Amino acid sequence: MYSVEVLLMILAFCSMEAVAWLAHKYLMHGFLWNLHKDHHRKDDRRFFEKNDYFFLIFAIPGIVLLALGSFVSGLLYLLFIGMGITAYGLAYFMVHDIFIHQRFKLFRNSNNFYLRAIRRAHKMHHKHLDKEHGECFGMLLVPFHYFREELKRK
Repeated sequence: MYSVEVLLMILAFCSMEAVAWLAHKYLMHGFLWNLHKDHHRKDDRRFFEKNDYFFLIFAIPGIVLLALGSFVSGLLYLLFIGMGITAYGLAYFMVHDIFIHQRFKLFRNSNNFYLRAIRRAHKMHHKHLDKEHGECFGMLLVPFHYFREELKRK
């Protein structure tokens, strides 16, 4: 019954990885660097960072789509797109803020090669303290060589 809508939700989730990569590389490391730079500098880091404003920036489209899909007749498909965007936001929070940056002390010692590869790629991203010369702008999809490195470590 809802197979098309579920497909839309999955496509929205997967598309958000590309949106996140593009936004991270060209917006956060571009003209919005002022909001993002405290995330790269440990001396500026507090529990809440200016970088956390991006949560609102990315959450608003999902919230709007959830509301339109819920309350406007004939727009149910928007609800499922909003659900995909929101699910990606939850995955981002769990992987980036909790697992990688340990904002909450959970999931500290993972032996999973995929999660270790993601953590390693993100560490390589953070070795650059300025907005130039960055690498690994994605979250769930990282260059394959990080996976190979982690498989070799086992």
